[in-house]
Amino acid sequence: MKNLLAVLTSLLLALLLATSGHGAVRFGVTEDAGKYADDGGVSFFATLNDLGMTENRMVVFWDPAHPTEIQEQAFLDRSLPVAAAARVQIVFSVQPLHPTDVTSTPAVAREFADYVALLARTYPQVKEFIIGNEPNQPRFWRPQFSARGRGLAAAAYEQVLALSYDALKSVDPTIDVIGLGLSPRGNDDPLARSNVSTSPLQFIHDLGAAYRASGRTQPVMDELAFHPYPNPSSANDPLLKGYQWPNAGVPNFARIKQAVWDAFAGTAQPTFAEGDVGGGSQLLATPTVPPPLTLVLDETGWQARIPASARSAYTGRESSKTVDEATQARIYGDLVRFVECDPAVTALNLFHLVDERDLDRFQSGLIRADGSRRPSYATVKDAIAETAGVCTGAQAVWRHSTAVAGAAASFGGRAGGGARLGFGVTAKEAARFRAGIFRVRGGRGVAEGDQSWIGAALASNAPRPGLVSRSGGSVRAYWPRDVTFRPRSLAPGWYVYAVRLAASMNPARTSLLVGSPFRLR
Repeated sequence: MKNLLAVLTSLLLALLLATSGHGAVRFGVTEDAGKYADDGGVSFFATLNDLGMTENRMVVFWDPAHPTEIQEQAFLDRSLPVAAAARVQIVFSVQPLHPTDVTSTPAVAREFADYVALLARTYPQVKEFIIGNEPNQPRFWRPQFSARGRGLAAAAYEQVLALSYDALKSVDPTIDVIGLGLSPRGNDDPLARSNVSTSPLQFIHDLGAAYRASGRTQPVMDELAFHPYPNPSSANDPLLKGYQWPNAGVPNFARIKQAVWDAFAGTAQPTFAEGDVGGGSQLLATPTVPPPLTLVLDETGWQARIPASARSAYTGRESSKTVDEATQARIYGDLVRFVECDPAVTALNLFHLVDERDLDRFQSGLIRADGSRRPSYATVKDAIAETAGVCTGAQAVWRHSTAVAGAAASFGGRAGGGARLGFGVTAKEAARFRAGIFRVRGGRGVAEGDQSWIGAALASNAPRPGLVSRSGGSVRAYWPRDVTFRPRSLAPGWYVYAVRLAASMNPARTSLLVGSPFRLR
């Protein structure tokens, strides 16, 4: 009976795979323990096999003091054959050893690209390369801003990514070049007291601007890596709470996809597939048209509290907010199933497999530092076994937007006394706005044709008949903004408020909001 059930389960999963529009999501860990293990990683990779995981992201550093010397080559030479024997796919995350290593002089970007090509030639079995790590964070990439506050990190990274893409494709065109590896958060504040960083959406915007300015006619990445960690100030938030714009977490993948569309639409760099990709039609490529961009979640984890029974295996004091182990297990199981139903996601790697012993570091593993298994070990293993990386629910559907996210206005006639008129406006992303008071005929609603005329009038700086007063400014995401007018005088009659918002990340994305007519007597 068990054998029959296993066969039926396999057939069902095969059918789901055939109709899912993309291959099964791969699961693995971001962990270097196998690389350093005394047994060459035999037990480490066997543990991945037991979990049903097939991928291991390893860090390979580049040292500009020794630009052509493969770092820790002896460990790589020893562990990679063990991984291959265990059928575990190795992903190289190639990172500068120090945050200013590839930004100190113009020539070092080329040296870094030569280094990743050297790695590709030395280890031809490795077909996935992530270029850099969290370049929107100063811990890994500096400078983030110029002395005058202008963003610098993305433009410098674009050059490194483009050179690395070309270098790797020259070695093997089938190599999967994965860009970014973005942190989920950044403050976009060059004057911040600490962690002067760039939000993921702003970084993607700046990357696109640098790409367009370069005149490049080839892609810079096949996949985009993202690290959807939870908010460190609220670790107990539900999995699907996410972040506010311009940051992004697990439920905000659509925000990342929109940012890529804003930055790269119409260029040689592919964006994410849109609509219902269940049939897989949008995932097909031709020799002249590359496939859509996909999403690699190469690093995430929820730190768990250490039970008293395992406390002796750790040192130091906990410095981060944590969840209990049962909560971590539930989150990890839900995360596996959630990402399987996003057609853009190709891989999820948890950070770590085994906890770090220093409590000031990361304790997000499936295994405690004393070697005992957390509840999350069985939860993740069961989830992978039950689904085989295939969505068993409703697939996420994404289409790019041409509007401003969450644009809304509270038209209420007069915002104050006397001649002061106005209304409130808000949005779920940063935007600029132009608003106006328009003279209309009668008290009936504004017709669609008149709305088009109103939108054109607000988009133009030229005087327009019927536009009797203007206002303009900016809207911060989630912050209500008062729009006020101080016309010299308005004759008695019927008027209407209107506002046109344009997204800061892409001014071509606009929303026009028109109120109901009101009467001045």
